[in-house]
Amino acid sequence: MSDRVLTISSPETITAPHIFADAASMVGRSVRLSRRNIEVLLVSLMLPVILMLMFVYLFGGAIDTGTAYVSYVVPGVLVLCAGFGSASTAISVSQDMHGGIMDRFRSMDVSGAAVLSGHVVASVIRNAASTVLVFGIAFLIGFRSNAGLWGWIAAAGILLMFILAISWLAAFVGVLARSPEAANGFTFFLMFLPYASSAFVPIDTMPSWLQGFSAHQPVTPVIESVRGLLAGTPVGNAPWLAIGWCAGILLVSMLLSAVAFRPRTR
Repeated sequence: MSDRVLTISSPETITAPHIFADAASMVGRSVRLSRRNIEVLLVSLMLPVILMLMFVYLFGGAIDTGTAYVSYVVPGVLVLCAGFGSASTAISVSQDMHGGIMDRFRSMDVSGAAVLSGHVVASVIRNAASTVLVFGIAFLIGFRSNAGLWGWIAAAGILLMFILAISWLAAFVGVLARSPEAANGFTFFLMFLPYASSAFVPIDTMPSWLQGFSAHQPVTPVIESVRGLLAGTPVGNAPWLAIGWCAGILLVSMLLSAVAFRPRTR
């Protein structure tokens, strides 16, 4: 938190400069908390690398994707680990909701949006660091890309939108959860979605009853977009579907978080 004196204010006195200043303070707080929690930070950075190495060297030889498996699996690993990272966000928000810190925030002119934004931005920063690490290791073990500059920018933008969307969804879950343990259970759902998508195997190799769900759930167009853009191959309408899913999840999560935050902090 900054050193400025914060006093109890009515909603009418909360101006845009206050909101942005509070959000910046909350972002700094959440980043410092992440940096001090060494165990969680190491897991968020190393887990994507371990999962990628496991899939490439343990399962990759048995899966025919028509290309080098490391190039096929990298987008799926990034999406899967974004789901893992969102669990940390849900837990952190839940800990704030059930800890004494919220009593202090209630006595200040700090908006709920600023508090939640701090956790979300910290989540995006953690995921960005793990993404860079995954790509570094992937290049060392054989990942290659035919994408140009704009392909990389587009892939990074879609991946960033997805991370931002599920981080806000995790923040909403953290607001609703009755305990940090309950918030942690949220990770199961997001862990399941990448497995039931094109993340690790082509959808047409799945049972027919699963193919419909796998092809039309929100994770699949994100993975297909990132994979195609990095490979320099046609992506069809997958990027637009990915953007639509991410924008919808983001807007709904932000709205529901704002609605749920006020009654939970009275």
